[in-house]
Amino acid sequence: MNAMRLIYTSLIAGAGVLSLAAQPRTFPLDSTDGLKLNKVSAEAVSFKGRKAIRVTEPAGAPSQREDRLVILAGAEFEDGTIEVDLAGQPGGGATEGARGFVGVAFRVAPDLSKYECFYLRPTNGRADDQVRRNHSAQYVSFPDFPWPKLRKEFPEKYESYVDLVPGEWTKVRIEVGGVKARLYVHGNQQPTLVVNDLKLGPAKGAIALWIGPGTLAHFSNLRIGK
Repeated sequence: MNAMRLIYTSLIAGAGVLSLAAQPRTFPLDSTDGLKLNKVSAEAVSFKGRKAIRVTEPAGAPSQREDRLVILAGAEFEDGTIEVDLAGQPGGGATEGARGFVGVAFRVAPDLSKYECFYLRPTNGRADDQVRRNHSAQYVSFPDFPWPKLRKEFPEKYESYVDLVPGEWTKVRIEVGGVKARLYVHGNQQPTLVVNDLKLGPAKGAIALWIGPGTLAHFSNLRIGK
């Protein structure tokens, strides 16, 4: 009886641990506590009615690198969902090519040497140029598959159109499983962008807020689920 009771208790405890591990995790992003900055500046602010983290590119940052990241401490991620509210727009003094690039990196390596990423180009969403519109949402894999290479070698495969307004809160959801990932925007039931061959393959790593050159971005209420 004692042995059976011990086994039963162990099973219950194990189930509790599994249940706890499966619970969604929320990062309110109302403070810079627990955030690791890489080639960006960040501060806690109030933006359009909600608490948020403002992320900008510091003066003198290398313009050619795409590893501008805010890494979330304790947010190890392999498969599951990532949801966040974000807003991006060109910052003061940005060049003509700035688009307000803003997104989320996932499976970020501990040394930040590689990651997968979905991001938006908010100024493209309602551009008069249809080609620009078609480049509103983008997938990249750092460092070997930046957007110029993907666009040249695989035209239209890793970017898509979605309606966007610069500087407005935008709901983003990313679903990841193995080598497949889907990007949902505005709470739509259908994905904006489907990727069936994540370039890093199955992997595990951190989650990070991501911006591109010349961007003023805001992030709020990030959630991780299974």
